[in-house]
Amino acid sequence: MPEPVPLSKVKDLLVEEAARRTLPREAALAHQHAEQFARLSTEQTAKLLAELRTLPFVDATVAVKIADVLPQYPEEIRLLFSKERVALDEAQVTRLLEIVAQHR
Repeated sequence: MPEPVPLSKVKDLLVEEAARRTLPREAALAHQHAEQFARLSTEQTAKLLAELRTLPFVDATVAVKIADVLPQYPEEIRLLFSKERVALDEAQVTRLLEIVAQHR
């Protein structure tokens, strides 16, 4: 399975491509979306992902989702994990929220 790409990286890639040529409509829409919703820089996202990946219950896909959404509430964390085969306890949810808060 390919490694998931965070929105901040997509934004950077589309900015580079837009500098070289006119983007097709779909890519221009993706670029607009990335500009609007990517709240961290690529470097900040990489640091957040690295810290999230140190937790044994966070895989690469969920780490990217967390980095893209930057959840603030326990319900948002639980929603991001709802399709995973991991049942988080309160301490794990709190730890995830603390990590995200450090990188805002």
